[in-house]
Amino acid sequence: MRDKQIKLSDWAEAAVLDQMRVRLIEPQEQARWDQEISQHHYLKNARLVGERLCYVVERQGQWLALLGWSAAAYHIRARDQWIGWTDNQRRARLRLVANNARFCLRTEPGQYPNLASRALALNLARLSQDWQQAYGHPIVLAESFVDTQLFRGTAYKASGWRAVGQSAGFKRVAEDFYEAHDRPKQLYVRELVKHAARKLRGRHLPATLRAHEQKIAPSCQMSQDQLLSFWQTIRQQVPESRNAHGLRHKQATVLTLVFAFLLSGGQGGHRAVAAFGRDLSPTQRAAARCWFNRRTKKYEAPAENCVYRVLKAVPILEFQQAVWAWQQGQQGEQDGEVVVLDGKVRV
Repeated sequence: MRDKQIKLSDWAEAAVLDQMRVRLIEPQEQARWDQEISQHHYLKNARLVGERLCYVVERQGQWLALLGWSAAAYHIRARDQWIGWTDNQRRARLRLVANNARFCLRTEPGQYPNLASRALALNLARLSQDWQQAYGHPIVLAESFVDTQLFRGTAYKASGWRAVGQSAGFKRVAEDFYEAHDRPKQLYVRELVKHAARKLRGRHLPATLRAHEQKIAPSCQMSQDQLLSFWQTIRQQVPESRNAHGLRHKQATVLTLVFAFLLSGGQGGHRAVAAFGRDLSPTQRAAARCWFNRRTKKYEAPAENCVYRVLKAVPILEFQQAVWAWQQGQQGEQDGEVVVLDGKVRV
């Protein structure tokens, strides 16, 4: 009799799973969705940050589960280390990641053991296309945080997610604002396209994704002390290739900006380097020994044509040796990052 009951139970669940569907909620259903989440989800609120999509899992009109997706967490060390992207890549490509911020079952505990994993799988199958239609770009990677004091993440594991680390104990309450909650959570990730992490950390995104990469100005990854020490090394070891009389910007300054630009993930030519220099803070431009304008009382970065003239004339071998000497002083015998100058010379 017990075996018969188990078979009937399995059959009933299979029938429910076969008949259920996942769909976006209609605008007139938003209030109900918010109310259900606020009442039944353990966080007790339906607030989603940034771009968002709300789904319902239903069978014959009955809501079996609710899922809410939002913009990805801006900076999560475990995720960023797992992907292996740079800070600038993260800023430009984060929109290709979505966060499963809410997941709430509306069935009795244990009623349908496989409902959660099936709902996740069905939702993931359509998530990127729905996001493309709503916001004009796809999703290649999904993330979610599981409170291990309350849940075991079974549904995520069963639907192909993997645990990659823990959060630092903060929650995102606005586009760029976080609050501490002192309750770290387990981070799960799921690639929606093959080798998504590899694509996100690549020097260039695949052609199908390149149009969706946000254009951002690279932020300088060198400290002020590093900028100054690099400038001093170049100044001492690389002979000035131009007539120094009347020059506003020393060769060492231009080469320091070029190196910092490349090391910070910058892409582009002389104009991009000049723009990078203008975006530096006053203290950063001072550390790179940019020209000080006595009239405006400001440090000014070299213009595009100045960058072009320096790079055209610089003695490459001496520059290469100076970079190696500086790197050895910074990192000892360990190899650091590889920087490519003009696509030809590696230093």
